[in-house]
Amino acid sequence: LATVMRDIPFDAEVVINERTTVATAYSMAQFFTPGGIDGTSPGLQNAADIAQNLVNLSDGDVSDFLNNSANSGTSTSPTFNSLANMLASCVRSESNCDTLFELATTPNGLTPANTLRAISNIARFPWQNVPQIFALSQEETIYSPALASDVDITAWTLALVYTGNGMELDGPGNIAFDADGNAWVCNNYIFNPGPIDPDDVVCGDDHVLKFTPTGDDAPGAPYQGGGLYGAGYGITLDPDGNIWVGNFGFQGTNCPLDFEELSQSVSKFAPDGTPISPNSEGDDPGGFKGAGNLIQQPQGVVSDRDRNIWIASCSNDSVVQFPQGEPELAFKIQPLDDMGESLVIKPFDIAIDAKGNAWVTGNESNSVIAVDKEGDLLYSLTGDDAQEAGISLPMGAATDTLGNVWIANSGITKIICDGTTVPTLIDIIALTEDPFFTGPNASVTMISGEGTPTGPFKGGGLLVPWGIAVDGNNNIWVSNFQGSAVSQLCGASTENCPPGIETGDPISPNGGYFFDGLKRNTAVEIDPSGNVWVTNNWEIFAAAQNPGGRSLVVFVGLAKPVTAPLIGPPQ
Repeated sequence: LATVMRDIPFDAEVVINERTTVATAYSMAQFFTPGGIDGTSPGLQNAADIAQNLVNLSDGDVSDFLNNSANSGTSTSPTFNSLANMLASCVRSESNCDTLFELATTPNGLTPANTLRAISNIARFPWQNVPQIFALSQEETIYSPALASDVDITAWTLALVYTGNGMELDGPGNIAFDADGNAWVCNNYIFNPGPIDPDDVVCGDDHVLKFTPTGDDAPGAPYQGGGLYGAGYGITLDPDGNIWVGNFGFQGTNCPLDFEELSQSVSKFAPDGTPISPNSEGDDPGGFKGAGNLIQQPQGVVSDRDRNIWIASCSNDSVVQFPQGEPELAFKIQPLDDMGESLVIKPFDIAIDAKGNAWVTGNESNSVIAVDKEGDLLYSLTGDDAQEAGISLPMGAATDTLGNVWIANSGITKIICDGTTVPTLIDIIALTEDPFFTGPNASVTMISGEGTPTGPFKGGGLLVPWGIAVDGNNNIWVSNFQGSAVSQLCGASTENCPPGIETGDPISPNGGYFFDGLKRNTAVEIDPSGNVWVTNNWEIFAAAQNPGGRSLVVFVGLAKPVTAPLIGPPQ
């Protein structure tokens, strides 16, 4: 049995029991080595803090955090207690220990020698031997409330719901982590507590949010100014730690503001939250517009290692670059086909590869292109070739360390911009409520650095893919706008996948890693502690005057950690 803490000496007595062991095993899941627990800063230290979101170290009881209003109604506390009961059965019966160690043997055949290692194996491979492990958890009921005997559990994940100060998240679109592991979040709407009244006036949020790894507001957060308004999916950190946010102009249907004036810029903040871009003043909405108002309803915003800022300008079918972050040097990138039409219509996301090339998804054109730092076209995947590879209304893009680009194909989602509205997307998503809808075109596609596609890859809970991320093992994580689940696929480094699993095969169960605290999700990102963060961007039953979800979800210790900030492929 074990516990873990960040600060020594600890200012209270410490209890070590089955609950503290589970909290240690999950929070530190990605830091177990043959010699103990080891890793780099800040991931290792942040993980120790996150353990206290699960358990009170001073009494070994379920944490106050799990008992708060955001988490108490989810399955996390019962799952946590069932895992503790599983250990209790081992403590009380040697034969149950033998069973536990057998069930918690890694896919590569390494059998744990103690309960801590056993639970850490379950945390890293939560899809393995689920029914048998569940049966073992029913042997003792020392800790409650635990999972009922008739519950349908498909994976042993532990997830936490983060709501910050409870009055700020409303439509979180995307996340970017800084070097300390803090989460910077762009937010669609100004907070409205709900339930939504038909007469509610909800305009775009003018704050960028910043959360500590444990879900608290960072000092001084949220931050305001810099022309920020109604951010969408675009947020990034540059190599200097500055934060860039795309001002998409999201607002509720009853908001009287002219969103077009407010959706033609990006905002920049210093690492301490101080706005660097111009504030709104009079008729000037502020922000960095670039030369000639090149930006129209920006979605994906990313930095490369040369400090170039790349912006997916959704409403004018182009990409805008600020060379070395200088708005006055901005130029427009819009490769054309043989008919003179843009190769990317409604560009949504951008991913930077190791060479500094930018890969762009064209949602309405069902295409993916790559351009070099000067904006010259390198590759394009369009038409029949794109269709054969599964490119279908693509959304998120991410690169791995082997030079591949991974694309999340929604199969159904037409992104909001240039005539597509929130009510339009509500009508589209309503189709997924049909019990016979199975997301036939939902998939993931891999494209090599030379532009050769492989795919489509399906399964693992892919239903309406939106965001996509690559972890430190080069495995693939996908958020779904439908289904309340996160999907995990085997990446191109198959040695980091379970035996017999090939590139593109699902690792997560058929329904994905389901969690009843998930709503409609856009972004998925991996932090330096190996936690998988997901944005609850929309409520399940969304209202046009404010569809925004009001929380983030963090799966504890589920993925191989990634160094932050993420600029290009993961490290």
